[in-house]
Amino acid sequence: MSTDTPPTTPPSAADRYIAVQRSDEFAGLRRALRGFIFPMTVAFFLWYALYVILSAYARDFMGTKLVGNINVALVFGLLQFVSTFLIAWLYSRYADRKIDPIADRIREEIGEVKHEDGPRG
Repeated sequence: MSTDTPPTTPPSAADRYIAVQRSDEFAGLRRALRGFIFPMTVAFFLWYALYVILSAYARDFMGTKLVGNINVALVFGLLQFVSTFLIAWLYSRYADRKIDPIADRIREEIGEVKHEDGPRG
């Protein structure tokens, strides 16, 4: 047996994580995620701020009755819920198309098994 070459040990989980974190594919995954999350967060915050500001400073407008006892403020308030569910649905579609395929490739590269019906690991 030759002693010229030191024995090699498989990379640890931390080493694999660091290698993945430094990879171009992981950077692309983060860029894709941020490309959705940051603009959507800003848009939702502005929409919510508009609702609050109008409620505070445009009381006559927000109190305008549309149908029966339903006024603009109530419609805007309900639209806050609608926009929240819309954002969640849009993110789900975006993640299915852009985020999940890249994450699955990275997971396969580092040797993790993908479980469709349970936890990953």
